[in-house]
Amino acid sequence: MFDRWLKPPKRSALILGPRRAGKSTFLKEHFKNFQYVTLDDLDILDLAHKDPKAILHHAQRIIIDEIQRVPKLTIAVKFAIDQLGGTVLMSGSSRIGLLDATADSLAGRIDLLEMPPACWGEAQGAPTHSIFDDEVTPPKLKAAARDLESFLMFGGFPEVVSAEHDEQKREILRNYKNTYFTRDLSLLSNIEDVSGLRAILQHYGRSLGAVTHVTNFQQEANVSHITAKKYLHSIYQSGLGFTLAGYQHGPAKRYVKGTKSYYCDTGMITALEVQCSRGQIVENFVISEIEKRRKLGWFRTDQLFFYKSSSGFEIDVIIEEPRGALKAVEIKATANPAPKDVHALQEFVAMDPKKRRGFLFYMGTEYRKLGTVRCVPIAAIYRGR
Repeated sequence: MFDRWLKPPKRSALILGPRRAGKSTFLKEHFKNFQYVTLDDLDILDLAHKDPKAILHHAQRIIIDEIQRVPKLTIAVKFAIDQLGGTVLMSGSSRIGLLDATADSLAGRIDLLEMPPACWGEAQGAPTHSIFDDEVTPPKLKAAARDLESFLMFGGFPEVVSAEHDEQKREILRNYKNTYFTRDLSLLSNIEDVSGLRAILQHYGRSLGAVTHVTNFQQEANVSHITAKKYLHSIYQSGLGFTLAGYQHGPAKRYVKGTKSYYCDTGMITALEVQCSRGQIVENFVISEIEKRRKLGWFRTDQLFFYKSSSGFEIDVIIEEPRGALKAVEIKATANPAPKDVHALQEFVAMDPKKRRGFLFYMGTEYRKLGTVRCVPIAAIYRGR
């Protein structure tokens, strides 16, 4: 397995991320002298329910995998850290019930980290450049472009990235569909109707890039409004999907325009056999790669946004930086962008040109300038931070 871009924690920590993102491998590789237990083991799970302290009492250094299965175990973790001077490293595949328990018992005692599926190029080594500020040489851009189609299809789950052949990658993703993306998610979220969950996941993919309306999911899956909302919440809380909030001027209005939903990784589109357009796949790819890097700390912002003006023009991604600076990003699945493709960006940047920069990510292999907008090849994301 390859080295990940997440920095190993220096004290007790909780690492969150979807199933098969590589959390367990990462912890066991970097902390080989720690005792390892997983709540996927039924005996350990039973002990965690009956006597949580017993798991931690004799271990000064311990890794607890899949701790979301018993959130109350965090109380015993607090005791181990405070009273026994222990170092406890935890992983969780779902936030459901876990973050509330952690906030109540471990606030200030641990680092909270996130591990998404691998970024494009992560398997080839450390980041080499800034996606937004540097220029990659033409030979490197062309080499990355040759690898792009494969990553668009198979994505960045580490086991998939490490597979040697395309058929192996397809088989791994097929297995994920029937296990981690459906059965495990239904168990973690206490969802009884797996067929309803599959319908929700399918409609989720067909709706990439559109504002999320729970009513549409309810109708497509033939479930109640409450159930559809619960299923969507489970996708977000498991890390398999994420949202972009509508950006508005002024913090009080920031979340009033709905959200857009995306998969955490384009490999899910292939695994779930969702019929998406080329534009949706490319858009999900670029936005999920930005989101992965945000979770790893490369972008200092708590949330990604999209923008829709009162006159109707939209911008795919807004990255809000310290001191009010904004990066506005549009994504086009074309190798030849035209001035009309950057009209919305130029209008948005013109509102405050000192604090706003516009970027168009496109399928070509050259850096360009269209008015005030910098056109960046999507290939520049490869090994970029």
